[in-house]
Amino acid sequence: MLKKRNRGKTSPPFQDRAFADHQSELEKPLSYNLDENYRYLKLIFDKCSDIVFREFKTEGHADVLMIYVNGMVDARAFEQTVLKPLLYEGLPQGLEKIKSLSQACELEYFSTLHSKTAGTYKDVVHHVLKAQIAVLVDHEELAFLADMGKIEKRAVEEPSLESTLRGPREGFNESLQVNMTLLRKRIPSHLLKMESIELGKLTRTNVVIAYLDGIVDSTVLQEVKNRIGQIEANVILEAEYIEEYIEDAPFSPFPQIQNTERPDVIASCLFEGKVAIMSDGAPCALVVPMTFWVGLQAADDYYERFVYVNAMRVIRFTFSLVSLLAPALYVTLTTYHQGMIPFPLMSSIAAARESSPFPTAIETIMMELVFEGLQEAGIRLPSQIGPLVSIVGALVIGQAAVQAGIISAPIVIVVSATGIASYAIPRYSFGIAFRLLRFVMLILAATLGLFGMAVGIMGILIHLVSMKSFGVPYFSPVAPRIGKQMLDMIIRAPKWMKIGRSNS
Repeated sequence: MLKKRNRGKTSPPFQDRAFADHQSELEKPLSYNLDENYRYLKLIFDKCSDIVFREFKTEGHADVLMIYVNGMVDARAFEQTVLKPLLYEGLPQGLEKIKSLSQACELEYFSTLHSKTAGTYKDVVHHVLKAQIAVLVDHEELAFLADMGKIEKRAVEEPSLESTLRGPREGFNESLQVNMTLLRKRIPSHLLKMESIELGKLTRTNVVIAYLDGIVDSTVLQEVKNRIGQIEANVILEAEYIEEYIEDAPFSPFPQIQNTERPDVIASCLFEGKVAIMSDGAPCALVVPMTFWVGLQAADDYYERFVYVNAMRVIRFTFSLVSLLAPALYVTLTTYHQGMIPFPLMSSIAAARESSPFPTAIETIMMELVFEGLQEAGIRLPSQIGPLVSIVGALVIGQAAVQAGIISAPIVIVVSATGIASYAIPRYSFGIAFRLLRFVMLILAATLGLFGMAVGIMGILIHLVSMKSFGVPYFSPVAPRIGKQMLDMIIRAPKWMKIGRSNS
């Protein structure tokens, strides 16, 4: 059952009314008079210096107006294929007499790849801004539209956040057409469906819903279409905007929608019956539904031998627990349960903390905040100096704080080990959840000891078990238990042992 969702409206009512009035004005049909069309379109594109208006006369002395966005179209190719023959030879004639440009367009007498006609100002404006060329002729109420887009785009490169040792090096870029081509290259089947829609009243961003017909879960697919169809925002720039509108639990620290820049990962997910959402202007595609265990899986898991992968997964899962619980466990043991620590180790910790002026909990929180700040600074700084600043900053600040007696040495070790463990989580957005919950566990451990940690762990588990992603339980295949899917949860079984849908 689809829940009522009210996260689509983002602008005040008066702005929506003004926008609606403006849109209704654009719905007017084109005029037979070219001068009137020129004046109205010039008014619409007022103060738009990148919009080019060019006027010509054809062989039959008819006035012609060409409109396009400078830099977004291949104007020279259009002049050679359409405009030049039109100017010097007139309308192309075939088996029947051609009397208008729109008629020639309908009969596909021009050598452009994609051409059509438009009858309203809204259609002309929309297609011109979508890298098409509009041609208007005097005494014709239809405009000729030619798709001659030539937009500069980034080359296909290896994704920086999802690099692999043995996998392919191709990644999505900001061009939706390129991304669709990369996906089609990996799944050359007619079962691969890619439905296109537009989102955003102002941006009108092209969005594609991709799935494999006959394999996709029809309930999930319908839920995706319903949620996307309810988005009424004025601005949708890329996939992250869509993610916030359609996710089940927006206040949960755990992501419920997988994002990736790898076409091979998208292809693998489609074979599992999932749905991909790709948008123009974004190198990241969204995949739904997502489960907790997907956040701990890396693309390399399916390119390496299963023995090595299983060993790495055990280490990865262990480090994930360390990144979440290590600081809280240190605080609760040294503050409330010193008897659980071996005496030689406790003596060493006590000696190191002898000159520290702050309680253990305050020390840990301070160092965690410093570490998070250094990590954020390393991301925002230029790539040449970012890692250097974060590493040197951590070493200098940690060493200086220990020598000054402000922070004890064991705290620096615990926080450093926790930071390293958090890097073992393969998905950045999933690791953020562990980083946020680490502070929650710290506060509970500092106030209630082991009981507080137990309360925190139980709260996290209850939250994970009760949450769903597009109708699929977030903690499956553990809760509820699905035996076949557990072959690729913590331990990856060999491909020849898997039953049903494959991950490869």
